[in-house]
Amino acid sequence: MDIVYIRGLMIETTIGIHDWEKKIRRPVILDIEMASDIARAAATDRIEEALDYNAVTKRLTQEVSANRFELVETLAERCAAILRDEHGVPWVRLSLNKPGAVGEGVDVGVVIERGTKPD
Repeated sequence: MDIVYIRGLMIETTIGIHDWEKKIRRPVILDIEMASDIARAAATDRIEEALDYNAVTKRLTQEVSANRFELVETLAERCAAILRDEHGVPWVRLSLNKPGAVGEGVDVGVVIERGTKPD
């Protein structure tokens, strides 16, 4: 199995359960690992044969920035579903970090894995 990754994708969104959180935009940070067979892309040197991480980044940025979420769990599931359903990723590990959620300098978040990890 090959892995295509995106690390440190920072996206501004509205996220939180408190009234004050629902009135502001704040960053979330995504680290993503996606299963992908890169052999065909490597052989042809064509983006059409690859998992296009630029397209993935644009799509996730559009989704996250355009919507509001209460829980990091909901946002993580939404992102994983987009990767699997729209980009054909069979397995994804996604870490979603909400910096400063419980205090200055403290990061909290979730790590989820969805799909079947190919051998």
